[in-house]
Amino acid sequence: MPHETALIGTIALGLTFALFLGLLARAAKLPTIVGYLVAGIAIGPFTPGFTGDIAAAQQLAEIGVILLMFGVGLHFSPRELADARGVALPGALLQMICATFLGWGLARLMGWTDAAGIVFGFSLSVASTVVLLRALTERGELTSVQGHIAVGWLVVEDMAMVVALVLVPVLAAVTQDRPPAGLVTGIGGTQGVVLAVIVTLGKVAVFVALMLIVGARVLPWALSWVGRLRSRELFSLAALVSALGIAYLAYVLFGVSFALGAFLAGLVLGQSALSQKAAEQTLPLRDAFAVIFFVAVGMLFDPGIILRQPAALVATVLVVLIGKTIAAYLIARARGLGHRAALAQVGEFSFILAGLAVTEKVLPEAGRDLILAAAIITIAINPFVFKGADWLAARLAAKA
Repeated sequence: MPHETALIGTIALGLTFALFLGLLARAAKLPTIVGYLVAGIAIGPFTPGFTGDIAAAQQLAEIGVILLMFGVGLHFSPRELADARGVALPGALLQMICATFLGWGLARLMGWTDAAGIVFGFSLSVASTVVLLRALTERGELTSVQGHIAVGWLVVEDMAMVVALVLVPVLAAVTQDRPPAGLVTGIGGTQGVVLAVIVTLGKVAVFVALMLIVGARVLPWALSWVGRLRSRELFSLAALVSALGIAYLAYVLFGVSFALGAFLAGLVLGQSALSQKAAEQTLPLRDAFAVIFFVAVGMLFDPGIILRQPAALVATVLVVLIGKTIAAYLIARARGLGHRAALAQVGEFSFILAGLAVTEKVLPEAGRDLILAAAIITIAINPFVFKGADWLAARLAAKA
């Protein structure tokens, strides 16, 4: 009996292409990420041959982000996160404002509206969770002071993205002179916008409070109870349920992103004596789904954008590579910290925001294509930017 094999084909061929192209990239002394991205392009809809299921790939990539943020949360404590807020909160907000302003300016030069420019710039301002955490892990900096600040930076960006996703329909309603859909019924204008933002932030605050107060007591106890059964299979299952289940409930009940829900799940489970075991047993899945994430990003890339709008693409990449790097570097130096070159790429949440903005007719389709193209390029060359920042920091230190 014939049956649907698109998902199996996407996973099988995606990982196969990723393996061989990753090996080829390593042989050419390039980051393996480049091979994974090219693998996605190879099975994407814009190249001949097999075309993978983009919708399925995106959901698999989301699982990768969930598991990665869960693993990061396992290595953190609420105290470490609170200690990092003094730099992460103002730093992330200032850097996002600078990047949004640069993106808005570029959009205006291309003849887009102010609303399109704001969404375009904001999409460029958010860094990739997967790329940043991968870079910090490979350099052994995840548990350092800078690593803690970087994770706090990601959490701030994630919460800002939650608010932005609420405001895009409002922005569409204002620019198109129609009542906003899906917000607070019966209240319009400025009051409706303010109330919608307050409700969203209230939901996030309630979820965070529940996790830090109730979850911090229940989840470590539950994981320890399962651990006493001495069943490796059940323990691994309990860890995965904690990550995926809480992330899903956070999204459905509180409107919180999957990544933030998974991070808080890991954060409270990190207080358990078995947190290290949970991290080790979920590591293989985290690695596999991280590869799928890069393949999924590659599938979205349309190489034709390079020929259609080369100047706009170069300008977009420069905003991310130079504008964000300089802004983050100056902010970090002002706080007496090292560089933040790993922020010089576009994040996975940018795709969600850009897609919603295109659906709401706030952002033209060309904007989404430029964001995706910039994401591919900046993710691919981000390791080289990181090395260049190391070299520059060493030179500046030597002169000082």
